[in-house]
Amino acid sequence: MNPEMFREYDIRGITGKDMTEDDVVLIGKGIGTFLQKQGNRKITVGRDCRETSDSYSDKLIQGLTSTGCDVVDIGVCSTPVAYFSIRHLKKEGNVMVTASHNPREYNGFKMCSGYDSVYGKQIKEILHIIEEKKFREGEGIIETYDILSPYIDFVIKNINLTKPLKVGIDAGNGTAGITALPILKGLGCQVFDLYCDMDGRFPNHEADPTVLKNMEDLIALVREKKLDIGIGYDGDGDRIGVVDEKGNIVFGDKLMIIFAREILSRKPGSTFISEVKCSKTMYDDIEKHGGRAIMWKTGHSLIKQKMKEEKAEMAGEMSGHMFFADRYFGYDDAVYASCRLLEIIAYTGKTISDLLSDVPKTYTTPEIRVECPDDKKFDVVQKVTEYFRERYDVIDIDGARVLFDDGWGLVRASNTQPALVLRFEAMSEERLKEIRDLVESTLGLMQK
Repeated sequence: MNPEMFREYDIRGITGKDMTEDDVVLIGKGIGTFLQKQGNRKITVGRDCRETSDSYSDKLIQGLTSTGCDVVDIGVCSTPVAYFSIRHLKKEGNVMVTASHNPREYNGFKMCSGYDSVYGKQIKEILHIIEEKKFREGEGIIETYDILSPYIDFVIKNINLTKPLKVGIDAGNGTAGITALPILKGLGCQVFDLYCDMDGRFPNHEADPTVLKNMEDLIALVREKKLDIGIGYDGDGDRIGVVDEKGNIVFGDKLMIIFAREILSRKPGSTFISEVKCSKTMYDDIEKHGGRAIMWKTGHSLIKQKMKEEKAEMAGEMSGHMFFADRYFGYDDAVYASCRLLEIIAYTGKTISDLLSDVPKTYTTPEIRVECPDDKKFDVVQKVTEYFRERYDVIDIDGARVLFDDGWGLVRASNTQPALVLRFEAMSEERLKEIRDLVESTLGLMQK
């Protein structure tokens, strides 16, 4: 199998190329051995709806049980539902078969030991166990459980919608629709749904709401039906994309402003975590409203760990991962985040654009992905960082966020794809172009 699949916060690769079904058995053995070293052997296993997920789940469970792990097979579900299963069933960990928002030919595994995500050096340790073939041996048992019903009931009971709303959702043929639809209808919303039938071929568009073309059908639906909001989900339901009542995309940093203001109205002085791609206006707004805003590294595992360390009430990423410790469990759940947003819209009686009307106007780009091989991307970012550090202030906790008096530009290495991630913000469109041209031309030189 390809060792480069063992990434910062999951195992992920192209099916049949990076890993075979026999490799998946070995991955199960490696994860099972690792978890038992942590004192955890009673785990849940979920899977997304990709074409290979059923067979990969079976092979994974075969590997896990051969090491002595007892497995509860919770079936097809979103990643947040898999996280929920650990708590609901009082288990000691989880493995989720998913490649998240990646194209159909990918698959992979997200892991939890206890409630905590397995990431970084721990994932490299699993690879080492597999390479050494030092597996534990045992005979674990397999059970099945319907986790969707208790999850749906839990969310409905813990959300208070003061009036019904007209909501459009686009699940991208991933796994979020099977919980989003019943929950939103259960809360009394009038729901207009797109692509909520699960189809691992993703025939309508890739299940990635950060890519604007994937949101075009939802934008059209919001405008045509005059909806209060449109909500898009990624393939495994842990990232949210939002369209306001006018049909405009609302990025994750703007959602953070809305959520943070509401939480700070109840819990003054609360701490919030976000990451290097987010707007300066978000950090400024949290501080302005009496909160503590911390900039941290991108990545759901890294963010969750930082939340625990800082006792943060919430965290959020540009990419739409929203983590609520306030009234929830501290992990990223796009369907739950949807409900929290609907609560605010219903309670305030304001539209999303109203809620954000006093945020200073800046000009931004979406996330820009530039192809760069996995074995070169971190070196390129290091060169860019060193170049700009000699000339400007640079925040280098995750790539290079180059600071200018009237904006910033970011270059960082993706932890999930062979790509660099860029984003830019400035006080005018003209200045945005200047900053972008400067950073991109420099990046071009460093890639040669």
